Amino acid sequence: MTQNIALDQEWVPSACTLPSADQPLRVAEFDALFADAVQAVVRPEPTRLRLELVFSPEHAARAAELAARENGCCSFFVFTLTIADGSLVLEVAVPAEHVEVLDALTGRAGVAAPA
Repeated sequence: MTQNIALDQEWVPSACTLPSADQPLRVAEFDALFADAVQAVVRPEPTRLRLELVFSPEHAARAAELAARENGCCSFFVFTLTIADGSLVLEVAVPAEHVEVLDALTGRAGVAAPA
């Protein structure tokens, strides 16, 4: 499934050290993961996002690798990947001053999630 989601980089915080030229590629990687794997998007609190993913070793590896790379340039993210009882969940947390970044990520994931 191809997603045509406009890339609005206004929400990219100054704390992000990923070169500007690489930011659209990273966003595309997240969009692809969301399109391929997200089953549900839950926002239990303003600073935390819970993504329920299709359970598979490939999705787990892909989510872990992408989270690790993203944390390398945006260290304010806290990613938690949980694999238990046949489920796969990626939680993303941010400090309150970066909630707009989580808002944007939630919106992108929500577009990709099944209705």
